[in-house]
Amino acid sequence: MNLSYWEIKSWLANIDFTVVGSGIVGLNCALQLKSKFPKANILILEKGMLPQGASTKNAGFACFGSLSEILEDLRNHTEEEVFGLVKKRVEGLKLLRQTLGDGKLDYQQLGGYELFTQHDDLLELCHAKKGEINNLLKPIFKSDVFAIKDNMFNFKNIKEYYIFNAFEGQLDTGKMMEALLNKAQTKGIKILNNINVEDFSEDNVSIKIKTNQFEFSTSKLFIATNGFASQLNIPDVQPARAQVLITKPIKNLHIKGTFHLDRGYYYFRNIDNRILFGGGRNLDFKTEETTKFAQTDLVQNKLEELLRVTILPNIDFEIDHRWSGIMGVGNQKKAIVKQLSNNVFCGVRLGGMGVAIGSLIGRELADLLH
Repeated sequence: MNLSYWEIKSWLANIDFTVVGSGIVGLNCALQLKSKFPKANILILEKGMLPQGASTKNAGFACFGSLSEILEDLRNHTEEEVFGLVKKRVEGLKLLRQTLGDGKLDYQQLGGYELFTQHDDLLELCHAKKGEINNLLKPIFKSDVFAIKDNMFNFKNIKEYYIFNAFEGQLDTGKMMEALLNKAQTKGIKILNNINVEDFSEDNVSIKIKTNQFEFSTSKLFIATNGFASQLNIPDVQPARAQVLITKPIKNLHIKGTFHLDRGYYYFRNIDNRILFGGGRNLDFKTEETTKFAQTDLVQNKLEELLRVTILPNIDFEIDHRWSGIMGVGNQKKAIVKQLSNNVFCGVRLGGMGVAIGSLIGRELADLLH
């Protein structure tokens, strides 16, 4: 790349900390590092034009898990582990709101609803286990989280009751990331976009980083690439694509809140008088285990069908836009926050809960540097 003396001197010389990924984890990590080391020269490298993975692609749910998701987690984790996961998500959301303020997030606590299809016996299981889970989570929320409510939204082919969670909120993902980027830049943190880190090597003094545009050295490296972690040889993180669509504005839209369906594999919400609807990864897990941003007919057709038959029956709607995001998942829900070598650290595998835990994981990643 044809870099001038000034460009190298101003942007790529004497870098103390390099963060890979300008998503919610990377930005929070950089902000925390700047707070701990005010004089540090910090550079963030982002492979996309915007934060590429899931931070600007997600549905904007400020949630910590529906009742059926928590029950599912208890099949693979201990009660203590599940309690810890929920606690971390709640603390992460609190930290996010403290960092940016509800106004900048457009945060609204309209509650969350879990719906159950007519042929699914999951509602009965959730009903039976509701008291047990409320007791498990009571130390966090100081009251019952989950309650049974009547179906008041005129959804079709849905059981007449659903599980309501008053503690769930929603936010504007774009505003969240814009506010985080602004905050980082006002602190003097440099951000370079369209830079893909291809490789790095470490000696006792520094780390040499090779990108698609240039090579440079840094004292410490923090990897916050979540779903793309395996591309930098971090094991135990699989990419998981989530496909989303949004309708054009709908007059007199009666749906307010965040909604979960089929163990959280489908989710929808209101935003700007539209319905934002995502999910369907469970229709074809293997195909959706990818870092490729794209949509498939299988998933998109299913989303449209559910909109037409279940969510917006007897309402004319048009699809305005479709997109996808890449999450990082694994066989455990716990995020990987660890030191990889003398000067390399990572905070990855957010398990689809990036909005909830991203701020906290970013802080923990920076805190690895004592």
